[in-house]
Amino acid sequence: MTDTAWETYSRQKPERRRTNAAGETTWFNWTQYADHGPGAEILGVTPGAKVLDLGCGKGGNIAHVAALGARATGIDLSLGQLRAAEQRWADAGVMLLRADAVRFLTGNTEQFDAIYSVFGAVWFADPHELLPAVRQRLRPGGVFAFSQRPAIEGCYGCQASYINRSEDEDPLVVKRWDYEPEQWMKLLHEHGFTTTTARVLAAPPGKRRVGTLLVSTRG
Repeated sequence: MTDTAWETYSRQKPERRRTNAAGETTWFNWTQYADHGPGAEILGVTPGAKVLDLGCGKGGNIAHVAALGARATGIDLSLGQLRAAEQRWADAGVMLLRADAVRFLTGNTEQFDAIYSVFGAVWFADPHELLPAVRQRLRPGGVFAFSQRPAIEGCYGCQASYINRSEDEDPLVVKRWDYEPEQWMKLLHEHGFTTTTARVLAAPPGKRRVGTLLVSTRG
């Protein structure tokens, strides 16, 4: 991954709506579709819990976690994303840091009650490096959950992912890791996680759309 790629992505990423369909100013969304899918209940957040977002982007999900009373930390590689998050969620009580996920986890002694990634670092980091690092920072019994696009059939493991630029420029390339739900469960088990569920959430009815892979496990 390169900083240039994620700054380019930051400029393309739209701001979260001011309210969702229920009129709420903060909410949690695991999928790429508005007002669809489960929410923060997956994490079991309670007041005072320490929660870490790996790839927090512009901060919408981690701001909601903070609104639930958690001690919330979000990290991201993109300064553009973090500045947008700081501007919108300045009063949310969220700690925002510029950091690589693996380096942050391995260079830290802090323990978290929940760690999650929504189309974030889990998708774009080698799981053989990231998963043991997450396991070290997760309290016993804590929740680790992540979502991303499902793997394309036959395209598993490390893949190239493209971030488009202008018509006159070649796209930027980053690495991502794609697996079917069963393989994610196996990888998590190998790295000491338990009680794992992995499923593909169907897209909202209507147009032909891709679903969302959602994985949840415990340390």
